Amino acid sequence: MQNHEQQALADFIEYPEAQMLRRAEDFYKDIKRRHSIRMFSERAVDKAIIENCIKAAGTAPNGANRQPWHFAAIHSADVKRQVREQAEAHERRFYGGSAGEQWLDALKPLGTDAQKPYLETAPWLIAVFSQKKSSSDEKQNGSASKQQNYYIHESVGIATGFLITALHHAGLATLTHTPKPMSFLSKICKRPDDERPYMLIITGYPSADATVPTHALQKKTLDEIASFL
Repeated sequence: MQNHEQQALADFIEYPEAQMLRRAEDFYKDIKRRHSIRMFSERAVDKAIIENCIKAAGTAPNGANRQPWHFAAIHSADVKRQVREQAEAHERRFYGGSAGEQWLDALKPLGTDAQKPYLETAPWLIAVFSQKKSSSDEKQNGSASKQQNYYIHESVGIATGFLITALHHAGLATLTHTPKPMSFLSKICKRPDDERPYMLIITGYPSADATVPTHALQKKTLDEIASFL
């Protein structure tokens, strides 16, 4: 018989409605300042900051509480160089025509190209992996067995959003990067075959001359992204 043990919700905080509205407005104003940048400073970022942001990501809701994710935090200059070399090789093919004219036209307002110097400049790269299976407490033939994970893509997507928000909240800039294919990340990060690269997050301080594409500041209105029934 499965254990359905529950415990009291002890850490929920209820705020007066006026304070709730103010907190919601303040959070919106703060998160609006999060921008994807491509010009990072080499300035160091304490490992403890990254650790706490990853711990925050690990609290994300997920299917059956299997927590189907792994975060490979890359600080080594040698490993970052390997990531850049592999990513740029794929990006050259992408911008060379494999992406298709329509996709490349959509990217033009952002001013992106195959060159990704920030993959070496930024102090931290965080490779996010999704896990088809997770380790179980049960053992088979003396070693830990694996159990099937559920809602993997959705769960890892939510955790990645938590991570980006945590990094911003800590005072760091971020960029999401998804070179296609990303299988090289598995080899570089020495991840097992039952994990799949999901996203690469670049984080650190923006350089003194960092810019944001004007096109990226054009967000849809509330009426365009939501309906209230």
